[in-house]
Amino acid sequence: MTTRKSEKKFINFLHNELALSNADIAVALRHREFDNGPLPMLLWQYGLVNLEQLERILDWLDEEYS
Repeated sequence: MTTRKSEKKFINFLHNELALSNADIAVALRHREFDNGPLPMLLWQYGLVNLEQLERILDWLDEEYS
C-alpha cells in the first residue's frame, strides 16, 4: 500500500469511526509539519481526540499494519 493511499484510508477512519471533522484533521496535519510527530499523538496533544479515541486509533493502526 502506498503512503498516500494508506494515509487516505487512515483519514477515512478518523472521519467515519471517530467523527473528526476536516478542520480537526487539518489542524493536526499543519502541526505535523512543525512538530514532525505522529498524527495520532498530535490529535491527542491538541485535544482533538481523548485517550479512549487515541487507543482506538492505535489499535486500528496496529491491525492495519501488522
